[in-house]
Amino acid sequence: MKTNKIYAIMIVGLIALLTPSNAHAQQSGIKRTDLQKHDLSIPGKETVQARIDFDAHTSFGKHAHPGEEIIYVIEGSLEYQIEDETPVTLKAGEVLFIPAGKFHSAKNHTNAKASELATYIVEKGKPILVMKK
Repeated sequence: MKTNKIYAIMIVGLIALLTPSNAHAQQSGIKRTDLQKHDLSIPGKETVQARIDFDAHTSFGKHAHPGEEIIYVIEGSLEYQIEDETPVTLKAGEVLFIPAGKFHSAKNHTNAKASELATYIVEKGKPILVMKK
């Protein structure tokens, strides 16, 4: 009986690992489109690039990544909060660096769509993001 539970847990974990990373970021009003993913010359590291589109008045809750995130706002404006720091609002053409493991959130407070290009330099094999509990 215990063996069946262990197998079930392993299967659920494998399914979660193999599920495309864009499934993590699909919330109402937010769409994540993975653009590219490549191994880096640094052992155990990879880069993932994605476009995240925010409908008007939407937000993505506190989460962290197993590596650095570099954000470029493509259109509109977005407010970012990194842990307990003062929130910063970026408009199209502006950038933000988020250190590895720092919990952060993003909000579109406007009546227009906003989009960002997110580039992650992360540990290979780990989930691209972890939501704060």
